[in-house]
Amino acid sequence: MVWYNKIFGFTVVEERVDDGLKWGVIQCNDAMLCIYEAPELIHADQFKMKEKGVHYLAHFGLRVTDKKSWEKLPILYDGVVHWPNSLAWYIKDPTGWEIEVVYWHDDIIRF
Repeated sequence: MVWYNKIFGFTVVEERVDDGLKWGVIQCNDAMLCIYEAPELIHADQFKMKEKGVHYLAHFGLRVTDKKSWEKLPILYDGVVHWPNSLAWYIKDPTGWEIEVVYWHDDIIRF
């Protein structure tokens, strides 16, 4: 949960341990995520899950308004992806979940 605070500014609004698993709800503005910390578990790679015919979560997206801070971070897929209305940086959190960090041109969300 510390990583999400450091990278995105999320703060912990709820935190517990149930059945030995630490979990919490983190919040940044209107976005809230319920996450857990279990470093001993293996992350199921989305591409391997697809090959096996199993449903998977490809990634989730978080919007940013400060483009310059993201231009220096290590990212996936050989760099910034240029979409028609946005720029996207793809990163992984410490457990392996892929996150699309999106910056909308002119700060206007369009698809």
